[in-house]
Amino acid sequence: MHTCALVAGLSLIATASAHCNRELLVGATETYVAAQASGNSTAVSSISVGDLTYTENEQPVDIHKGVLTTPIKIDHNRSVHDAENCASFTEIIAASNPHPYVIGTRILYTESHQIKLIESIVTDEGDWLFNATGYLYWNSLENWDPIPEELRDSRETIKAAGDAYFNRFMNASVEVPFGVPCSRLEGGASTAPLNLTGDTCTAAGMPSTLVVTNRRYVVDEVMGVVDIYLGFPGLDRTVPDQHMPDSHMFRVESGEIRYIHTVSSCVAPGCGLNGTLFPPPTRTRRVRPHL
Repeated sequence: MHTCALVAGLSLIATASAHCNRELLVGATETYVAAQASGNSTAVSSISVGDLTYTENEQPVDIHKGVLTTPIKIDHNRSVHDAENCASFTEIIAASNPHPYVIGTRILYTESHQIKLIESIVTDEGDWLFNATGYLYWNSLENWDPIPEELRDSRETIKAAGDAYFNRFMNASVEVPFGVPCSRLEGGASTAPLNLTGDTCTAAGMPSTLVVTNRRYVVDEVMGVVDIYLGFPGLDRTVPDQHMPDSHMFRVESGEIRYIHTVSSCVAPGCGLNGTLFPPPTRTRRVRPHL
């Protein structure tokens, strides 16, 4: 999916520590969302450093040729802000757009609040469980209000909850702090209708042999959220050795996971799953039109 050099570069950027003003980060993400709605990539590049790194689905792209040049009717957006590490994550759902999208964008900033890295996962028809209408519907039933100050978890607690989820992927004995109720929303498909015991985050099953590395974090104590950007191993069955661009956003309340939102890009339709969910025909990687 991407070169080793790019992965190494992003990892170095991800581990750099800085401190930013939350209000200025909020303003920057509002600029980003407005730019995506209008298709005005210049509005973003104007608040960026000269050597901005911009990727879509882990591929380097000219910001003035990517999806940011396409006006999109946005039905929902949600941003979280990490003032300690000068980072943000924005979720965009465009269900009523003529070309539906669900987009997850992680942005890193300098300490002077200029954008230095934008990495977007841009999903549409054929990506993992993609259904923008379903994503919008299930999201509308959830409560993502800011956590009252006296009830907020520490950064360490929030991050640990997300890490436990992925550590469980390689070790079945890891205990994940799922709350009750808990639901998982993947591409538009929610586990909430399963409603087995109230904790439906595990109802659809979890792997136990996958090692998830290259995790990049955005932690927002105010919202009780950690977003983890990563390459998901083995997700696309047609290219099992490639790691698919993936974002998992966790809402954590009182140390327990309440909601999980995922956005994952595929090479083949439905990531080549030929089981009971989606058995689409094989295809080559789509080139998305940015009109």
